Amino acid sequence: MAIELLYFARIREAIGRSAETVSPPPDVTTIAALVEWLAARGEGYAEAFAERTKVRAAIGDAFADPDTPIAGAREIALFPPVTGG
Repeated sequence: MAIELLYFARIREAIGRSAETVSPPPDVTTIAALVEWLAARGEGYAEAFAERTKVRAAIGDAFADPDTPIAGAREIALFPPVTGG
């Protein structure tokens, strides 16, 4: 299953790209599992997802919790928490 991942802010900077298409292994079935899998892909990914519980996600245009299934997702955005001021 190919998924277009979009990276924003600090995550984009650590990975060095704003988007990529990935095909996670079959056991990656939730947002949390996707983030864990991504974090294991190399140094930039490990840095980007070091604080996994703070990563936010959206599937399409809807926010997703860590336990949200990714089956059928075509696009997932990953970003750090938004701060305001």
